[in-house]
Amino acid sequence: MDNKYIKKASISGLLILERPIHKDDRGFFREIFHLDELEKIAGVKFSGVQMNHSHSDPGVLRGIHAERWNKIVYPLNGQVFVAIVDVRGDSSTFGKVETFDINDSNRVGLFIPNGLANSICVTSETSVDYIYLIDAYYDGSDTRAIAWDDPDLAINWPIKNPIISERDKNNPKLRDLFPEKFK
Repeated sequence: MDNKYIKKASISGLLILERPIHKDDRGFFREIFHLDELEKIAGVKFSGVQMNHSHSDPGVLRGIHAERWNKIVYPLNGQVFVAIVDVRGDSSTFGKVETFDINDSNRVGLFIPNGLANSICVTSETSVDYIYLIDAYYDGSDTRAIAWDDPDLAINWPIKNPIISERDKNNPKLRDLFPEKFK
C-alpha cells in the first residue's frame, strides 16, 4: 500500500520517502517523513532514539553496512549514489540490490528496515552531509558489513577507485556470511 509520499521499492520493506518541497525567495522547506504514515506503510513501530550525521568528501564510499535496526536516511546536499542490499536470509528478495542516485533534483529519504544493508558513494565534486535516524542505540557491537566490491552483488559503482575505510576494505563477501544460500 503506497501513499502519495511513500513508495515501495523493489526490495521488500525498503521505502522511498518523497514529501513535497515548498520553495520561496528565502529557499525551501521540506518535511522528511510523518511517523504515522511511515508506520502504516512499513507495518512496523519506529521509535527513533539516535540521530547521526555523516560528512563525506568527494569520492568516499561508506558501506555496505547492515546494523540490526530500522533507519531513516536523508542526504542533505550534494550528489550521492546509494546501494541497498537485502541480507535477510529468509527474505524472498535476499541478495537483491537496489540503487538510487540522489541529488538536488530528486532529493528523497529512505526507510531502511532491519536486515537491509546500505552504502553511499559521493559522486558530486562537493562533500555530502547525510543524516540518519535509528531506532536502537549504537554501541559498536553490531558491525555487520559486506564487501563493497562483492562480485555476487555486481554493484555498478560510479567511482572505480573510491576512498574507503580500513574496516570496509576487509568486509566479507555475502557468500561468506550466508554459504548455504550459494550452494
